[in-house]
Amino acid sequence: MRVNNSIKNVIVSVLSNFVSILIGFACQIIFTKTLGLDYLGINGLFTNIMSMLAVIELGLGSAIVYNLYKPIAVNDVEKIKSWMNFYKKSYHIIAIIIFAIGFMVVPFLRTIVGPTSVKASIYIIYFLFLTDCVCSYLLSYKRSILYAQQKNYVVNLVHILYLIVMNVFQIIVLLLTKNYYLYLILKITMRIVENVIITIIADRLYPYLKDKKLSTITSEEKKDVFQKIKALFFHKVAGFVVSGTDNIIISAYLGVKMVGLYSNYLLVITAVTTILNQVFTSLTASVGNLLVTSDKEKNYVVFRRIRFLNYFISNFCTVSIIILMQPFISIFFGEKYLLSNITLIVLGINFYLQTTRLSFLSFKEAAGIFYEDRFVPVLESVVNIVSSIILLKFFGIAGVFMGTVLSNLVLHLYSYPKYVYKKLFDRSYLKYYKEMLGFLFMAFISGLLTYAFSTLVVSSNITLTFILKIVICLLIPNLFNVIIFRNKEELKYFINLFKQYYAMIIKRLKRNQRVN
Repeated sequence: MRVNNSIKNVIVSVLSNFVSILIGFACQIIFTKTLGLDYLGINGLFTNIMSMLAVIELGLGSAIVYNLYKPIAVNDVEKIKSWMNFYKKSYHIIAIIIFAIGFMVVPFLRTIVGPTSVKASIYIIYFLFLTDCVCSYLLSYKRSILYAQQKNYVVNLVHILYLIVMNVFQIIVLLLTKNYYLYLILKITMRIVENVIITIIADRLYPYLKDKKLSTITSEEKKDVFQKIKALFFHKVAGFVVSGTDNIIISAYLGVKMVGLYSNYLLVITAVTTILNQVFTSLTASVGNLLVTSDKEKNYVVFRRIRFLNYFISNFCTVSIIILMQPFISIFFGEKYLLSNITLIVLGINFYLQTTRLSFLSFKEAAGIFYEDRFVPVLESVVNIVSSIILLKFFGIAGVFMGTVLSNLVLHLYSYPKYVYKKLFDRSYLKYYKEMLGFLFMAFISGLLTYAFSTLVVSSNITLTFILKIVICLLIPNLFNVIIFRNKEELKYFINLFKQYYAMIIKRLKRNQRVN
């Protein structure tokens, strides 16, 4: 059941996000063509500010989902209802706090934005962003039980429907009116509709959520969750500082137009990262169930498989981003929107380090390891801000992302070996570093090979060049890894899993043909 739920979650997640990426690209291209670079920069900057305000959530969602694993495993309905009621009240309070703090930012907007040719009121734009952020916490709490019940695919299906409808209407608004206000109002409206739909689905699947008779969680349970929230506060702040301050630093030092240039690259990277995040987030509930029902040895075997899958996918995506990004931007946005190749390479390295963290995060969150490493994010944040600002002076925009690379190494070299590899599986640090460096070396070699083959593509037609490079990226890094790891248990496991599911699908198709 655990494997079936995980595979179902992963498949739906990948397919739904692939569709959302395509329509998201279309919307971004039209946004850039109709509103221009300054609006694109404002959009990216205010999105980052909302990410900063979202830190106030303090990781409550992760803490609650963790506390739902056990009552769900033993079917303790009363305890599930108690946690969900606590979650509901907490999120309503958080929504009010976010609005209040967001309002306090208003006097500083002009300073944060700096010189811009945007004709629309930055204050109205900001309040629309703030309203959307607040609405994301109203009625959204019931999706947590779907995550904990390993039904991520339900949330993902609703979310993809929300994205498709929202982006289609936003494209129509941009083409017909070029009105940025209507563009943002549509986003708010669809956010509310999405949350209402998920609430209805959760109520139908779990009717007991509508019960009015509710018990409260114990003081001991509250103490435990607040301890996790205190620890998660550091993680949330670090998450924002590492991934959310780039646009703010770029805007402050290099101007909002540079934020606009970076936004197109960020669109592609975020799209790919979102798919990978969904894949490994889909596994978290199953991992949580595994950790409370299996021994360390079994847990370690599963971890190695997930980590190998993480490396394999991250390697392929990293190589593809570095090889394909420049021709992609040139074709769909224009050569005037290109950043330097060195900036792209740094972005690629940063992407690899961030996405190869996902397997560790799945186990870390599922195990509820929030408090033990609460001070690590502080170090990560300091390294990121200080090094980004210093390196920016020497390398420009590439220096900002070099700082992010250095901060990522804090987790890879210290946090994950100590708090996941050693704590959960009782494995040595030396073994961890050997595996990490081995994967990194293989990723580097596969990248060089792919680049070497891509340089053989010579054509005056940029679209044809792009298509041929896509084929090279699909073949070279994946074939390389299959050949290198052909005898590895983890690769054999996934090949056999694929064969089993392929056989099952063929069997079902034949059965349906006989019935018809």
